Amino acid sequence: MKDKIFIDTNILVYASLQDDLTKHEKAISFLNELKGNTIFVSAQVMSELSVTLLKHHLAEEKIINILGQVADTFNVSATTLETVTRAWKIKKKYRFSYWDSLIVAAALENDCTLLASEDLQNGQMLDRKLRIVNPLEQI
Repeated sequence: MKDKIFIDTNILVYASLQDDLTKHEKAISFLNELKGNTIFVSAQVMSELSVTLLKHHLAEEKIINILGQVADTFNVSATTLETVTRAWKIKKKYRFSYWDSLIVAAALENDCTLLASEDLQNGQMLDRKLRIVNPLEQI
């Protein structure tokens, strides 16, 4: 059975940049392993990726190309009022940051079973539906 997987910003940042070659290679390898699964990112992830790549002084054209590749490869979910409301409940329940809670809310809204992130506890199960994986630790 194929999984629905949500990708957090940090995985895409490491895949896009070569500042840390070990993490870059792990992120690329992980993303390549996902072929055949249904992959999601959110509008928040796209925005965070843009800002982070700008901070690393990538040319705007390159950033636009990367964002285009992400949008062509993955499903991009909108952040709605329902997402924000759900994020506040997740924040309270798990004591995550608001931004991490918003990522979790988007993953749950899209019925994802895996959330790939470096920021959350590897192996943690949320709402008995969503398992956190840190592909930068696993490989």
